[in-house]
Amino acid sequence: MLFSLYIRNFALIQELTVEFRPGLTIITGETGAGKSILMGALNIVLGERASSDLVRSGANKAVIEAVLKEAGSEKIDTILHGADIEPAVELILRRELSSTGQSRCFINDTPCTAGLLKQVGELLIDLHGQHEHQLLLRAETHETLLDEFAGSLPEVTAYRTTRTRLRNFQLEIERLNKEVAEIRDKKELLDFQLNELNMLDLKRGEEESAETEITLLENAETLFTLSTALSDQLYDCEHSAYSVLSTAIHTLEKLADIDKQFAIHLEETRTAKSIVDELARFSRSYSAAIDFNPSRLEELRERQLQLQRISKKYGRTLPELIDLRDELDTRIALENNLEEEISRIESEITQQKERLSVDAARLSLKRQKEACRLESIIQGELADLGIPNATFIVSMVHEEQENGEIALEGKTYTALPNGYDRIEFLISTNPGEKPRPLVKVASGGEISRIMLALKSALAASADLPILVFDEIDTGISGRIADAVGNSLKTLSRLHQIIAITHLPQIAAMADLHLSVEKSVLGERTVTEVTVLDRESRLQAIAALISGNRISPSSLTLAAELVAGAESALRH
Repeated sequence: MLFSLYIRNFALIQELTVEFRPGLTIITGETGAGKSILMGALNIVLGERASSDLVRSGANKAVIEAVLKEAGSEKIDTILHGADIEPAVELILRRELSSTGQSRCFINDTPCTAGLLKQVGELLIDLHGQHEHQLLLRAETHETLLDEFAGSLPEVTAYRTTRTRLRNFQLEIERLNKEVAEIRDKKELLDFQLNELNMLDLKRGEEESAETEITLLENAETLFTLSTALSDQLYDCEHSAYSVLSTAIHTLEKLADIDKQFAIHLEETRTAKSIVDELARFSRSYSAAIDFNPSRLEELRERQLQLQRISKKYGRTLPELIDLRDELDTRIALENNLEEEISRIESEITQQKERLSVDAARLSLKRQKEACRLESIIQGELADLGIPNATFIVSMVHEEQENGEIALEGKTYTALPNGYDRIEFLISTNPGEKPRPLVKVASGGEISRIMLALKSALAASADLPILVFDEIDTGISGRIADAVGNSLKTLSRLHQIIAITHLPQIAAMADLHLSVEKSVLGERTVTEVTVLDRESRLQAIAALISGNRISPSSLTLAAELVAGAESALRH
């Protein structure tokens, strides 16, 4: 609900706050009093383009602020979250226009772009004047409105779910086909590389072990000489370490028999003798096992060069080459697996297309059934509003496509995001005229009544925003004015309605009556808005009947109109 509208230094408005109520708000005032300024301010705070010329003369900036209560919705919350604006129970839209031409926009005191303000504003308030393209004039909204009227949103959700699943399978098969194509394109190279690496029989740690073995073979003679000499020094020569330690042990045994302090040293010497004995045995065994093998050395050197060449060729270390070999083996083996996976997914795609076709047909059938009912309701509404010969059509067409994803009755069709129906509301207001899109209806008065009829028909089912009608009474009078007033009053039970009118029959229906007046204050012209009580309201309605010369009969008629509106509301 639009709770209040604050305006400062905008055109002829110095400063004012207008508070609104639920139901039907009627705005009246003489031509030129500033009603259009009020609507202009509302338009600008909803994100429409603004000019610095609108800033009141002598002021630095104009400020317009709209406060809306209970305005939250899933769509609006999603938009606000996307702009890092915290949603709240109360939504505040503010626009500041500088006299230098700059404009600043805010939502809940957070700066935002005019585009974002307009995006949110369009979901909150539908301001309909004679020349603006409104929510219901846009063909892209007709599909949603029909689904809300028809109660077919569950069918839409089912269709979307199937279509999303189909799209995911299609994306997956595209990826797999691309991968298979890449493998096939490079298969000859991959096979060559894999064969080359397999023939080398690469092993992890091979470089280190080969280097160690080469070092041993290159130094075999030195190792033999030194190990033989060590064995001799430790055990075999006349004065070997083993012989010396044996003599020392014999002496220590005698000393330890006399003084126990030598006992520990005796044990250490015996340990040393064992170590020398063991080392001598190892040296003899080592020297005996030394391999003098020039052919093995040459073989290892050749292998070393082979590994160096392949590493340089591929620009990889030996561990990386082993990883590459395993990767190539996996990629080549993957082609067969991919073919099997592609076959499985193709089967899934076929099943999903069949299911999508069923979902699309079920959704379309429900739409067609309810479209007929909507056409009948709207034509009835238009007849009541003085357009008795109107023809209203919910156009549903299907786009055939070769190999389309939706197959019905031997034909294939394009799978649109919400079904395979292209939906648009068409109308003809005169006999013999071909129904045309709503946006092409020329008469301003007819557009207003068509919008009212559409909104009345969709009011109970559609999530329509606050509705604002600027001069909805253009070109109507008498019985049609009564019908328009009654329709606005009925619609206001479900949605907040704000309407500017010059007709007493419509003004009498108001739950809240605002009067716009222009006056001169301190040599400056100002526009003011007044909330009318019952007495002043009768005066305003009487003025709409008889002009400035209000007569007793016009007051009586005004009272009768108000009483009639109140009576109709009670019943």
